Amino acid sequence: MALAVLSLAQLMDVLDGTIINIALPSAQQDLGFSSDSREWLVTGYALAYGSLLLFGGRLSDRFGRKRLFLIGLIGFAASSAVGGASGTFEVLLGARIAQGVFAAALAPAALSLVSVTFSQNASERGRAFAVFGAVSGMGGAIGLTAGGLLVDALSWRWCLYVNIAIACVAALGAVVVVRDDESDDNVRTLDMPGAFAIAAGLFGIVFGFTNSATHGWSDLRTMLPLIVGAILIAGFVQRERTTTHPLLPLSIILDRTRGAAYLAIAIVGVGAFAVFLYLSYYLQQTLGWSALHAGVAFLPFAFALIVGAGISGSVLLPRFGPRPVIPVGCIFAAAALVLLTRIGLDSTYSAGVLPSILLSGFGTGLVFGSAQNVATFDVDSADSGVASALVNTMQQVGGSIGLAVFTSVSVSAVDHYLADNPNRNAVQAQTLAALSSYHTVFWAGAAVFLGGALLTACIFRSGKLPLVATQ
Repeated sequence: MALAVLSLAQLMDVLDGTIINIALPSAQQDLGFSSDSREWLVTGYALAYGSLLLFGGRLSDRFGRKRLFLIGLIGFAASSAVGGASGTFEVLLGARIAQGVFAAALAPAALSLVSVTFSQNASERGRAFAVFGAVSGMGGAIGLTAGGLLVDALSWRWCLYVNIAIACVAALGAVVVVRDDESDDNVRTLDMPGAFAIAAGLFGIVFGFTNSATHGWSDLRTMLPLIVGAILIAGFVQRERTTTHPLLPLSIILDRTRGAAYLAIAIVGVGAFAVFLYLSYYLQQTLGWSALHAGVAFLPFAFALIVGAGISGSVLLPRFGPRPVIPVGCIFAAAALVLLTRIGLDSTYSAGVLPSILLSGFGTGLVFGSAQNVATFDVDSADSGVASALVNTMQQVGGSIGLAVFTSVSVSAVDHYLADNPNRNAVQAQTLAALSSYHTVFWAGAAVFLGGALLTACIFRSGKLPLVATQ
């Protein structure tokens, strides 16, 4: 029951990222704001969420995971209510930023509660993380479909209002079935200078990568935030090495097994954009599908991911350990993207797209079903919140990198195609240039996953995890 409640909250958090993208064009038409302003509704949430995750995780260690979980749920629901009822762009933007703040408390608290709730029995822990990993991975696909249904049947506002119902159910369930110590006496002092440094550093990194997608890599609005962010993160690492009350004990990420798991999560965050964003572009802009139709097309991804996560977390990880499982998941995801480089203007969904969606979903499930478990494995209870927050941080930063890099790759591929084919009909040239850019992005995404497979295979230790091996 506790796992069901925590997974429901995680589903709300994850699907919000894609469901809001479906709602934004209708919201723009309704409230009358510009396309540049529309981008800030995504960026504002990402900046608040990504920069505050580690601090939110440490707050859950200090004041109680269940308490922060409930605060995050209630705050997220209230922000969604304000956003859904907003009559101006400014109110909607403020609500989105507030959603990001409360999500930064909610997400690490939920994952750390799973970790501490299922810490004794290896088999139960494996199954629990298989379920939680499946929910984390399939939320995006569900959000695409749910967003299309809500916008078509009701209004863009219901893409925000739906969070209220989910949060209320999860909060009531948490009060009844979720158990946790109210606070941890081992975390008495919060490292506020460290919290400021990492929050500002992550803000700069996410902001810089986001700007690169619209302004290019050489623009000062891209370079300056990235440089300042990198300097602040370096300063944060130096402080964590010397302070007696670190916000993020470096032993959490310096362990080879956990470090490789965090790397795998970041790689999936990068590569997921190649699948979701550019395959969605292909379905809608090249094949002419509606947003709802394209969203439904991704549902097999969710089903394949559930299967992959279930097999990974409850069968493969206990038997073989993470070293073979996670790299194989990355290889499956890479193979799916290689298959997508064969799609054309007349490809069918069943032959050209569906096999890749199933393969990608299964591979992503193999990674998520194990990586979240391994990343929080053997972490002291006092540090479970910040260790869990680092999972979400790596996924968020990976997503920002993926969006920036693949946008740059796509734009460059379009320019090269048009330059190499100057005599084609203009409309046909644009269509073929877009298709060429999708192929280039898919090749780049495959390279990312293959690189991830190689790195994680080298970094992970061989054999079972001690907790998993001890029955």
